[in-house]
This record gives sequence, structure tokens and C-alpha cells, in this order.
Amino acid sequence: MQKRRFALGLVLLVPFLGTLWVPFFNHDHPVLFGFPFFYWYQLAWIPGSGLITGLVYLATREGRGGEAE
Repeated sequence: MQKRRFALGLVLLVPFLGTLWVPFFNHDHPVLFGFPFFYWYQLAWIPGSGLITGLVYLATREGRGGEAE
């Protein structure tokens, strides 16, 4: 159980690392709906981060039997 919670905690690092590594997304192309890659990549992380956080929350909540702490 502890290993699973630790692994789920590591999943929460994905959005942080995805937005922290600036040289990866510091480009103009490809353009999406007129937005350079630099902007739409960061904007895509907003709902993505919420989805990841929600899934981790539900996964850890199910591990407690569905009870809120």
C-alpha cells in the first residue's frame, strides 16, 4: 500500500517537471490555433494537471476504502 501511494505521489511530479524544463518547450513551432508552441504547451498543462491531480486523489481515496480523512 505504501509503495502504491509513493508511486502515485511521483505521478504528481509529472506536471511540475513538464512545465519546469523550459528548454523543452521554448519554441515557436508548431503553432496551434495561432498560438506558438511555447504558450499552448503551458496552457495544455492546466487541464492536464487538474486531471492528473484528480485521478491521483481518487486513486488514493479508493485505497482508504472511499472514506475521506
